Amino acid sequence: MLTLVSCEQKPSLQKYFVEKGEAKNFVTLDLGTNFIKADKMKLSAEETKALESMKKLNVLVFQSNGANGAEFDKEKANVKELLKTDNYEELMKVNTSEGGMSVSTKGEGEHIEEFVVFLNRKETGFGVIRVLGEDMTPQNVLTMVGLLQKSNLDTGQLKPLMSLMQK
Repeated sequence: MLTLVSCEQKPSLQKYFVEKGEAKNFVTLDLGTNFIKADKMKLSAEETKALESMKKLNVLVFQSNGANGAEFDKEKANVKELLKTDNYEELMKVNTSEGGMSVSTKGEGEHIEEFVVFLNRKETGFGVIRVLGEDMTPQNVLTMVGLLQKSNLDTGQLKPLMSLMQK
C-alpha cells in the first residue's frame, strides 16, 4: 500500500507523450544523441561538453487538418497546462497571428534536466520537443542547435516537425 501511495498520479508531460504516442493525429519520435553523427565531425571542447550533457530528444507532433480544429485547441490547451503545472519555467514566448512558440526549462541554473520547445500553428498543428539531459545550461542548448546545423541529419525522420514549421 505504501508503494501505491508514494507513486504520484498527477499529470505530467512525460505521461502525455506516452498516452499520445499511438493516438490518431499524433506522431512521436525518440532520438538518442547519436543522431547528430558527431563521430564524423571535429568537435570543440564546448561542443563535446554540450553533447555529453544531452541524453535524448523526444518529439511529439499533432497534425492538424480542417476537420480536427476542436481537438487541436483541446490538445494545445492540455500541453500549455502541463507546462504550467509540471514545474517548468517559461524562458521565452512568441505569439503571432499564425501561431506561437515557447521555450521552457525544468531544473535550475547550471543543473537543467529538460528543455521543452512548444510550437503551434492552427493550420498544421503543434509540436513539443523535449531535450533531456543532465546539468545542461542554456549555452549547451545553443551549442546543440549549432551542432544540428553542422551535422548531416536524416531529415526524413523530422518531416512531421518540418511541415509544422512551414507555411
